[in-house]
Amino acid sequence: MKLLTKFNLILFAIFGAGGLLISLVAYNFLIGNARREVLAQAELMKASATSVRDYTSNDLVPLLLQVPGHRVRFLAETVPAFGATTTFKNLRVKYPDYTYKEAVLNPTNLEDRASDWEADVIRDLRDHPGQMQVLGERETPSGPSLYLASPIIPKQSCLECHSVPGAAPKAMLTVYGSANGFGWKEGQVVGAQIVSVPASVPIAIANQAFHRLLFFLVLTLAVTVIALDAGVFWLVIRPLRAVSKTADQVSKGEKNVPPLAVPGSDEIATLTASFNRMQLSLAKALAMLDNG
Repeated sequence: MKLLTKFNLILFAIFGAGGLLISLVAYNFLIGNARREVLAQAELMKASATSVRDYTSNDLVPLLLQVPGHRVRFLAETVPAFGATTTFKNLRVKYPDYTYKEAVLNPTNLEDRASDWEADVIRDLRDHPGQMQVLGERETPSGPSLYLASPIIPKQSCLECHSVPGAAPKAMLTVYGSANGFGWKEGQVVGAQIVSVPASVPIAIANQAFHRLLFFLVLTLAVTVIALDAGVFWLVIRPLRAVSKTADQVSKGEKNVPPLAVPGSDEIATLTASFNRMQLSLAKALAMLDNG
């Protein structure tokens, strides 16, 4: 086996072990970073929905209530949840993997009724009044899903429609009836804003970054091996081949073999100089024998 081949095998073993270790550490880091990125995006979307809720409640509703006939015809735009949900539907055009729901234990609109797992999240928020956000992961038929949830706590203005049926606008009762969405209490958690995203989203982001990392690792390995091979060839193998060729000529009895050049002062140069002295000593010894 040639020297350069042995050198390459050592390099590949070292780079292979190092690359495997780097890949394992990097992949775990990329997964964690992608998960944080996705949850940060979900939190931003939830904050946007909350902002729309507040805008609807504080600024839009007072204006809409001045519309003639609002007590006869129910205006969905007066419901903060309607504005938040509608806005998020527009966001889903660009972010289709994210879903948003204002899940409520006892909603006026039955489409907002909390599912079993959503009800568990709401009860957890209710049992921990100071907890303003919950991060979690759950299993779904399509795979694991991450979710970010914040409590929905009704204000005094909300109780105008959700305290008792007698206090609610007749237009709302005409649309939704009087069986659901009542009995809310100020300061009590009645639901949760929940943003969900499949766990496959951060995994896909991490995989894309990981494949890009592997590409550059392999490219770096190839460039490094080529550069090192070139250096070993020109600095080690080529001078050794010259020594080997000259030694072969001397061993065959050739005379007038010129001495080798001795560039530099490294170990190869020292070996070449030693070989030149040996060649000179051998030539003198042969000359003495011939003269004798």
